[in-house]
Formats: sequence, C-alpha cells, structure tokens
Amino acid sequence: MGLLDGNRNSGRWRPWRHEASLRAGPPPWAYVALLAICHLVGHWSIHTFHAVVIWPANGVMLAALLQLHRRQAVWVLIIGFALNIVSNAYRGDPPEFLALNAGMNLLQVLVAAFLARRLCGAALDMRRPVRLFRFAVGAALPAVALTSLISLAVATSVRDYAPDQARFLLTRLFSMELLGLLIVTPSLLLIARGHRFRRDVAENPREIVTLSALVLALTAWAFSQSDAPLLFVVFPPLVLLAFRLSPPWTAGAVIAISVIGAAATLTGHGPVTQTRFAQDADLADVPDVMRQLNVFYFFLLMVVVTALPIATLSSERRRLVARLRVRSEAALAALRRAEAADAAKSRFLAVMSHEMRTPLNGVAGYADLLSRRDDLDAEALRQVAAIQRSGEGMLRLVEDLLDMSRDEEEVAMAPLDLARLVEDAVASARDAAEKKGLTFDLRAADVRIQTDARRLRQILRHLAGNAVKFTPRGGVSVAADWAEDRLTVVVRDTGCGIAGDFLPRIYEPFQQADDILCRAHDGAGVGLPLVRAHVDRLGGAVTVYTRLHEGSTFTVTLPAEACSASQEAEGIEAGALRVLIVDDHPVNRDLLRIMLQAAGCDTLEAADGVEGVEAVASGFVDLVLMDVRMPRMDGLSATHAVRRLNGPARDVPILAVTADAMPEDAARCLAAGMDGHLAKPITQARLYEAIEATLERAAARQAAESVRAA
Repeated sequence: MGLLDGNRNSGRWRPWRHEASLRAGPPPWAYVALLAICHLVGHWSIHTFHAVVIWPANGVMLAALLQLHRRQAVWVLIIGFALNIVSNAYRGDPPEFLALNAGMNLLQVLVAAFLARRLCGAALDMRRPVRLFRFAVGAALPAVALTSLISLAVATSVRDYAPDQARFLLTRLFSMELLGLLIVTPSLLLIARGHRFRRDVAENPREIVTLSALVLALTAWAFSQSDAPLLFVVFPPLVLLAFRLSPPWTAGAVIAISVIGAAATLTGHGPVTQTRFAQDADLADVPDVMRQLNVFYFFLLMVVVTALPIATLSSERRRLVARLRVRSEAALAALRRAEAADAAKSRFLAVMSHEMRTPLNGVAGYADLLSRRDDLDAEALRQVAAIQRSGEGMLRLVEDLLDMSRDEEEVAMAPLDLARLVEDAVASARDAAEKKGLTFDLRAADVRIQTDARRLRQILRHLAGNAVKFTPRGGVSVAADWAEDRLTVVVRDTGCGIAGDFLPRIYEPFQQADDILCRAHDGAGVGLPLVRAHVDRLGGAVTVYTRLHEGSTFTVTLPAEACSASQEAEGIEAGALRVLIVDDHPVNRDLLRIMLQAAGCDTLEAADGVEGVEAVASGFVDLVLMDVRMPRMDGLSATHAVRRLNGPARDVPILAVTADAMPEDAARCLAAGMDGHLAKPITQARLYEAIEATLERAAARQAAESVRAA
C-alpha cells in the first residue's frame, strides 16, 4: 500500500486517520501561490545576493500534504514538483540534475510526512509541546538528514570537493532545509487550526497589535545596525508574545523575524555580519556572507525552539485552567446530573408507556368489538364490560404516571362540547356510585368551548372518582357551568372529608390520608396532584372546602373561550376507502382490519415500513395507518420515503396509530409528514374520528401545496 493510497469512502489516508476539516486552513490554491512566491524569492535572492538563507518551499509542500484532503494534497505536490523543475531549468542546472533536485525535495516531504503521521498522531495538533518536539526531532530532522546526505553523495560523485568544502556544503544544505521545515510547516499548521485557539484564550486586539509591533520594531532595530551583537534584544518581546498570545500569532512572529533577519544579513547589516572566521584555503572561494549565514541559522533555530514551545505550553496551561474551572463548579455539575436523571426517568416512563399500551390495544380493541356484537347473552356482555373497565383502569394509571413526569407539556387548545366531554369523563365514577348505592347528580352546560380536552377530562375524572371513592353514603354531584369566558367545575360529596393536618399535603404526589397496609381505598395518590398541575398549566385555580365526616367541595375555574358549533362526524363517510395497515404486530393488524371492514373499507396489510412504502408505490391507496416502531424501517422513515415518491402516491393521507403517546411523539409524527396521530389503545369510535380528522387535514395540506405551487 502506497503512502497516498486512500480510503474511497472518507477520502482520508488509510494508514493514519485524518481529523482536519476540509474547510480548516488555507485552500489548495493558497499553497500553490506560496510555492510560486518561494521560487520567485529564491531566484531574486540568488540573482541579487548569490545566496538563499532558507528554503521554505519544502515546508509549504509538507504543510499541504499534512493539512489538505488527499486528492488536493496530491495536486499541490505535482504542481510543486513541476515548479521545482522549471525553477531549476531557469537557474541553469544541467539537464541530468533537473529532476534529481526536485526529486530530493519531494522525497524529503514524503519521508517527513510519513514520520510525522506515525510519531505525532493523526491530528498533527501542534498545540501540544510533545508533538512539536516529535515533529522536529522525529520527522523533520531525519528527513532533511537523509536527503542532504544523498544530495552530498551525488554532488561529490561528479565533483571533487575538499573535506572542508564538503562539510560546509552539507552543513549549509542541512541547516537551510531543516529551518525551512521547522519554521514554515508548524507555522502553517498552527495558523490552519487557529479556530481551535479561540476558545482557549480571549485575545485583546490592542494587546495583539502592541506585542506584534514591539517584536517587529526591536527585530528591525537589532538587524539595522552592525556595531554591537544585539541579537538578544529580540527574545524578551518574543517570549512575552508567546506567553500572552495564541500559537498562531507566535508562528507569525517567528516568520517575520526570519524574513527581517535574512534580508538584513544578506545585505550586510545586523549583528551576524560581525562574525569573523579563521582563514581556510578550502573555503577561500566562499563569500563571507555565506559562512556568516551559519550563525544566522543558529539564531533562527534558537528563535524556533524558544518561541513555539513556550506558546504551546502556555496554550496547554490555559486549557488546563479552563478544565479545572469547569470541574470546580460542583453545583452546576450536580444540576446536570439531576437533569440527566430526570431525562432518564422520562425515557423510562415513555418506554414503559409504549410497552404497556401495545398489549392494552389488543385487550381494549377486541373488548370494544365484542361489546358491539348482538349475538352475546347478558352474562357475556357483563364480562366484556368488566374487561373494558379493567383495561380503562390500567390505561388511566399509565396516563396518570406519565402526566406526573411531563408537567412541562404544552397546552393543546381545541374546540369541544362541554356536556359531552363531562358526561364521558365521569362515566366510570357514575357507574361506581350506582354500585355503592350513592346518588349521582350531573349537570353540564350545553355549550361549545375551547380548552385542553385531555387535561379537562382528567380533572373531572379524578375529582369525581375521588368523591365517589371517599363517600360511603349519601351522594355526589358534578356541575360544569360557563359564563364570561370562564369555566367553573364544582364537585361535591357527602363523604368523610379531609382531616385538617392532612389538608396541606393533598396536592403532594403519592400521598393518601389512609396510607396504611389495611387501608380501605385503593389508588396511587396522583389524582389531586395531577388536578393541581393541570389547573395551573391551564391558568386556572382550584379551591377546596371540607369538613371532617361531612364532605368536601372542590371548585375549579378555568379560562375558556366560546366557539361556534360544528357538525360532528359520526363515522367514516362514504364509499369504500382502500386502507393500508402497516404494523409489525399481527394482533394490531387484525384488530384494525376488523374495525375498518365494519365501516365498508377495503384493507391491505404490511408488516414493516419497507413493505408499506412498496405497497403505496405499487398501487392506489386512499389512506395509510402507520405504526411507528417497526423492524427494518420505522414509521417515520417510511413516511419520509412516501413523501419522496413521484405522482399521486406521495400525497396519500397517513395516520400514525402507535403506542408512542407522548405529545412530543405526536409532534414528531406530524413533522415527518403524517397527517394525524392516534395513540393506542384504540376503540372503533376513536379510530373513525381520527380517520375523519386525518382526511380533512390531508385535504387542507394538499390544497395549501397546490396554492404554493401555483
């Protein structure tokens, strides 16, 4: 496997993970532009001063290879190799050395990249001092040493160099190219990942300008004179900048110092030009400035090994301080743990609701079907009614426990018939009162209002149920009146009343006045707490008047606006609908099929979302009843797939029939493209009502889409 053999799926190098984003750092054309500038400056320097201080082109190619996407990096290398050959030809190199010089540069870059990947990690994060050290010692130095020795061997094979000349040539070539890698590559990588340092330090623009100007000014002053060896004045402001600013700014300062110092040294200015060397016959033909550059190389090396490690150490310290600050916030951490525990509780309750609703759907659905048969005797009908009451009791308990855990649920305002809702809500309490021999008086205004039907139903059910439960003799009365946009519900009983010491705790969850092992009344103790929570959510108030052994009166007032009357649907209208039932449970499919066939509908069945999408795409379907949790493809994904179909099939009405009954579950279904949501367990009447509402919403949706298209 070659170095550039990549993963076709990710576009990253197979041997080493590459975590750099494509949008991080300079684009490919910027690297190409830098390479061109490097060659132009090199030619100008050779033509003007007969020398090149450092060779940055290899550092640019190495940074591109480490930073860019695989294909982009390959193109940058190819262009860099071509520029190198053209530059060598323009310089007048012999034909046999044109490709050799460029090949050595390319080999140096590839070897350094290979070692950097292996030693510095996939991320090549130069923020850490240890990775910066590994890059310098383990990657750059061996790569430059290898190519320098090969180049010297080739040069000595065609020309007879004296030992001092060969040593000077090797030293200069090694220093020039090593500094090119050490200065350019880490600087470009740090600048490319500059966005990562913004969260580590909040840099002051004024401080950036001041410190940068100070470094540049002192560097320019030190290299503008040749009277005293003042190179040391560069280090104090550089160190201060490295401590105060992020590593990208430090890298920029190192590059600026290198440019200023190189320009001054080549023009015969600066402290480096004061260097005097012993006379060497072998180096008599070498200009003094060429030998003085070795001193400048040492100065640049000290700049690099001082500034960049300090900058990375300072950055690491700031990160550690930030982590310590976060960990010290114990109160916030405790709050997060509490929130996580609450979220886990909510998820658990949601799962339990789904798992309990699924079998309850079969119990309640088939019991509802049996109750509609006219071939059962009285005893059978009584037993069916008992099954229905037991299923309803289990469902109410599940809903109550869920409501205790989701008090943040938004209010769902909808029009409703008050008398009809009150009668339905207290039906079970009325039956219980008749069995106990109690009178049950019900009075509700015949008015259509707008409020949260589910919450109002639960308020009535719990208040009426408690009244019957704690009334051994006498009677219970329920009155619901509306006037001036206010709904008033009054529930009276002649029961045992509430003791004064227990009265302040009646709205606390899981509290009961007879909370003993042999208590006479069952219940989980969530009824009154739910009443209080629902009333508060609706913006109302609840009060209680009670006397021990004489009874209690609960009064609830809620804001409720009147709305116009509308014709209620009594069932599925007309004609035989072709309905597709998508559910992985055979019992649920069979139940829905029987209920739909009773209304004259034709049915199709699918066991999962994949089969459901295929059925919609292959034939005309008037309506889809879609479960949510299914193998292979869930109901939400199946709905997305249906809406992406071509032709009329994409607009088919979809009703979610699911055990996911939380409000957020309904919202998720509608957001996926469904037209309605029906929570299990279901009855025939609820199914018909939900289908009518779904067909109306689908028609409205299609009309709106037609208007937008026009």
